[in-house]
Amino acid sequence: MVTSKKMPPRRQRILAFLQESYSDKGIPPTVRDIQRACEISSTSVVDYNLEKLREAGYINRRQDVARGIEILDQEGEPISNAPRVQILGLIAAGTPIPAWSVEGSEASQEFDTVEISPELLRQHGKLFALRVNGTSMIDALIDDGDVVIIKPSSVANNGEMVVAWLKEEEETTLKKFYAEGSQVRLQPANSTMEPIYSPAENVEVHGKVVSVIRNLG
Repeated sequence: MVTSKKMPPRRQRILAFLQESYSDKGIPPTVRDIQRACEISSTSVVDYNLEKLREAGYINRRQDVARGIEILDQEGEPISNAPRVQILGLIAAGTPIPAWSVEGSEASQEFDTVEISPELLRQHGKLFALRVNGTSMIDALIDDGDVVIIKPSSVANNGEMVVAWLKEEEETTLKKFYAEGSQVRLQPANSTMEPIYSPAENVEVHGKVVSVIRNLG
């Protein structure tokens, strides 16, 4: 948002600080954060200027939360600064399907993206997302149409939910991983479905699930 030249200097500093904090941290500052950063004498002065910014359509304030300042765009809608990751296609939670299938996916022409929390990105680093096709993980609260957030990894511990690539079949699937001697068990979380058993050398782990975004539509 472009700051109005007619805005008093103090108010310009407050708005600039709001934008900077939101850009750097993904969350708005508190009133006391603004007071300290902008060297304002009291929180009541900050409140006064925030109210003027609200009246001018630059921000919205939610009184029910501690960091309830929302920066608005030109249409008056809250600006989201949450990091986004790409949805690379469909992952089978059922019968394995070839690679990252994009048949019938919104990502077939252009990668879709999904918002994640800044904390998730700080904790895990590089991430990508896949849309779930099937119900084999439903007992783990992952249903058809949900989006799983994946941390790239070539190794997994027993019981972790992974993106597994079956080399000979050239297929990929979403299952819980169990190394059992010379074979790997890819276990669904659905009591009506049987596990997949495969020679260990035939299974590659391509990533581990670190979060799930439910499809509530």
